[in-house]
Amino acid sequence: MSVVRTRHVLDLAGVDAVMQAAEHAALDKGYRVVIAVVDASGRLLALRRTPDAQPASDQVAIDKARTAAIFVRPSREIEDQVSGGRLGALALHGARALIGGIPLKVGDEVVGAIGTSGETTDEDESVSIAGAQARVSTVEVPALTYAGAKVAAEAVAAAATTRGVAPVASVVDAGGDLLYIWRPDAAQVASIGVATDKARTAAIYRRPSKDFEDQASGGRPSALHLAGAVPLQGGMPIVVDGFVVGAVGVSGASSADEDQELSALGKETAEAAIATELAGPRRAQFFSHDAVVERFRTGGLLLATAGYQVDAGRRTAPGEVELHENVVDIMHVVEGTATVVAGPDTHELVAGDVLVIPNGVPHQFVHVSDPFLYFVAKVER
Repeated sequence: MSVVRTRHVLDLAGVDAVMQAAEHAALDKGYRVVIAVVDASGRLLALRRTPDAQPASDQVAIDKARTAAIFVRPSREIEDQVSGGRLGALALHGARALIGGIPLKVGDEVVGAIGTSGETTDEDESVSIAGAQARVSTVEVPALTYAGAKVAAEAVAAAATTRGVAPVASVVDAGGDLLYIWRPDAAQVASIGVATDKARTAAIYRRPSKDFEDQASGGRPSALHLAGAVPLQGGMPIVVDGFVVGAVGVSGASSADEDQELSALGKETAEAAIATELAGPRRAQFFSHDAVVERFRTGGLLLATAGYQVDAGRRTAPGEVELHENVVDIMHVVEGTATVVAGPDTHELVAGDVLVIPNGVPHQFVHVSDPFLYFVAKVER
């Protein structure tokens, strides 16, 4: 599976074309409306009022557009469900059951939406439809895939496991919406939301969440008022060719500093995997002696792709039971000793030994020397 893909996003010309077509339709009919255009995540791109439009329609137009964007369908469909007796649709997160929101598409891909409010429902919708019929101008940008998000999270997981800590790692897309989450059994429940908040902050502000913690603690407490920002270190943007394609957030390690270290590792691993894929034909990967020694100093991934990973593992204490449904672990001991229980068998490992653990077999390090160094090749089945 690819770790990166491309997606279309509305450019300024596209937003203007949609808005002008909608506004022309509204003025031609004498409608007093507010028109909103949002991106695929439902975030506002443009807002315009025709003369004498009621101020209350501002937010309603945005809500209609956001509903059409994130549910990839006209908002009429949500209102029709509610009017038809399915009241549970009122509880859909992020939805407003109000007619007047229409998705904007390039082929089958929803790149945003337009919403109109101020007149009757049918009149509002007619304005939005006129806008959606305009030529939608877009540009192509890189985007993180589910497989890419998994690479980032599992890089954190591998390093956290070798360090004997159990944080949560969340990976979001460029709009701050969740793509993948790693939550070990020992993780605290509160870390789920915090890790996702950190990742979202890094994604939508296009910078490490640590920047905002530094501001808040460094004399600018007003940084706490930035919309959607959580000023806690541990969130890092994932960048491809200058574009933020997503972000990784970590919460619940031994300290805030370790959250930051692990999120940076997740970012670096994802970016390296993406760079490898974008480089084209497969090439051999070389890691110098010094690079390997440095990675063993803290433990962590040497290489990550969507199909396999190579980890320079470092353990100083026993770990929790692990079970990989779709991953085979191939371990080669470099230094130290360990006792590993894999399924019904117990193995005493020393330098030079190799242990292969098939997918679906639970395993646990019940004793390790300090340190215990080993290579792990993780292969997707």
